[in-house]
Amino acid sequence: MTEAKRDIVLVVDDSPETLGFLTQALEKAGITVLVATSGAAALSVADRVTPDMILMDAIMPGLSGFETCQQIKAKAHLQHVPVIFMTGLSETEHVVNALDSGGVDFLTKPINIDELQARIRVHLANARSVQSARIALDAAGRHLIAVSRSGAIHWSTPQTHQLLAATGNGPALLETIGQELARQLDADKASSFSPADPFDMEPGGGLTLQMQYLGSVGPDEFLFRMTTSDHPNQDEVLQQHFGLTAREADVLLWIAKGKANRDIGEILGLSPRTVNKHLEQIYQKLGVENRASAAVRAAHVLHEL
Repeated sequence: MTEAKRDIVLVVDDSPETLGFLTQALEKAGITVLVATSGAAALSVADRVTPDMILMDAIMPGLSGFETCQQIKAKAHLQHVPVIFMTGLSETEHVVNALDSGGVDFLTKPINIDELQARIRVHLANARSVQSARIALDAAGRHLIAVSRSGAIHWSTPQTHQLLAATGNGPALLETIGQELARQLDADKASSFSPADPFDMEPGGGLTLQMQYLGSVGPDEFLFRMTTSDHPNQDEVLQQHFGLTAREADVLLWIAKGKANRDIGEILGLSPRTVNKHLEQIYQKLGVENRASAAVRAAHVLHEL
């Protein structure tokens, strides 16, 4: 019988006593625990192994928990991971900082284990639901983006990151697109965009985008699909030519463009381990032994477009 997958929780605290106490309690509950004694160490661990949840001490020497959480949420492969803050301070300012930096919850020390386990169960279930929905959207291969009425980017699919990153200035373009969509939303107070009425946008980078409103997916979350005639479907060409999966084609395309594994993971929202797994399958399907040979074969196919 296959053993059920254990949830992985990264516990970040500069107190050895707290780390020991939480590790023992969580492991008794069937959870695999990773530990880090600083914000920098937490970032290093999360880059190697993507946890299902992070328990973060708010006040630590060096990077604070709030600063560490902001850096975690800036990484594509960690954006979906819920962060629960732990601190001995309960002032409103700290609660606000915890939520503003990307945390989903706040616990005051000393930690009540029963309460902690209950909150972990709730936030893990919520994170899985959201992640399942986004995986389904990612698998559909669509360039999708969700924004708030103020233009803040709630999320976007890896295909969107890939399209914008190809210009060499993806983050700036994403911010510009968010601001323009905010103006569109503000101009339409009733939020009654019609999917039948797409509109054009030129955010820069030589791109001309056609945006199509798909609907509201939350109280302040509006979903758009983007298409462009400027961007050839290179990933689809590689997929069909070599018999790759959609994700393998994405990875091979960025290999052909000279990107390192870490960069590919950031662009596509994958962990370095997952990128390596895809590379193993790509090498086998292309009949090559290394990334250089794979890049040459991909470039040859793309040159014929």
